[in-house]
Amino acid sequence: MTDARRPAKKAPMRDVLAEAAFELFLERGFERTTVDDIVSRAGVGRRSFFRYFPSKEDAVFPDHERCLADMTAFLESAEVPDPVDAVCDATMIVTRMYAANPEFSVQRYRLTREVPGLRTYELSVVRRYERTLSGYLERRGEGEQGGALRAEVIAASVVAAHNNGLRTWLRSGGEGDAEAAVDHAFGLVRDTWGSGSPAVAAAADEGEVIVMVAKRGAPMWRVVQRIESALGEE
Repeated sequence: MTDARRPAKKAPMRDVLAEAAFELFLERGFERTTVDDIVSRAGVGRRSFFRYFPSKEDAVFPDHERCLADMTAFLESAEVPDPVDAVCDATMIVTRMYAANPEFSVQRYRLTREVPGLRTYELSVVRRYERTLSGYLERRGEGEQGGALRAEVIAASVVAAHNNGLRTWLRSGGEGDAEAAVDHAFGLVRDTWGSGSPAVAAAADEGEVIVMVAKRGAPMWRVVQRIESALGEE
């Protein structure tokens, strides 16, 4: 008779390295953990680490590359009439990634708050998501006046709403429904920018939408000048 039991499936090396790295970050602190420490814990060589992660920071966020790829694929095949709904739905992929492992997500959030370098790295990751969303919105609004600027503003709004809802959930220790928290935050985005929002509908009745962004503290005369320029007034 053959043994019906099968050997446990080995975890992918990327996951093994990420797990070893995160264990050490929690035990020793991020700054005091070296790549040599990580590969020693994982039982592999240095070359294996750098095959998967360019730096220690990347090992803290091992799932974002896959998540970004999933988001991009979703948007490429999305058949959602309202582009704002589409980018909100795409961003929810990130929420589900966090919600799939609440304990790890909460620990990572706390670690990121403690290490300035990780916060900077996280911002760069968020910016990549934002560029993906704005690129999709710009393609959907191709040919519209101010389409590129509108795409960037909406993408930034979606990311801000997502981060607000997600961080509320993370600060609670991962209790409750992460998707519900984020979807609640998305309600403001949809009310402001969605095709069914009163503001967008009213502007559409006038024939066009003008969106302007000014730097904080910009002189009012400069703001008015840019508005007049956008409207084609002298």
